[in-house]
Amino acid sequence: MRFGKIGMAAVAAASLVSTPVLAQAVQPVSSVARTGATVEKANNVEGGSGIIIAILAAAAVIAGIIIAADGSEDAPTSP
Repeated sequence: MRFGKIGMAAVAAASLVSTPVLAQAVQPVSSVARTGATVEKANNVEGGSGIIIAILAAAAVIAGIIIAADGSEDAPTSP
């Protein structure tokens, strides 16, 4: 029984060690390099929206501070 546990531990350790070696990418058979498609009219999608998001985030932070610092000194209604 004890040898079975040791054997299983050895198999598990060997599989953990050998998995990265076996998972390495092999060289492709053909030496054709992949190239991207040509684009005639590209859109600059990421350019202008970053400033708008930053302004909205700043407004949300300021609104949260104002709501949290509300100076109402109401006493609780429960005794």
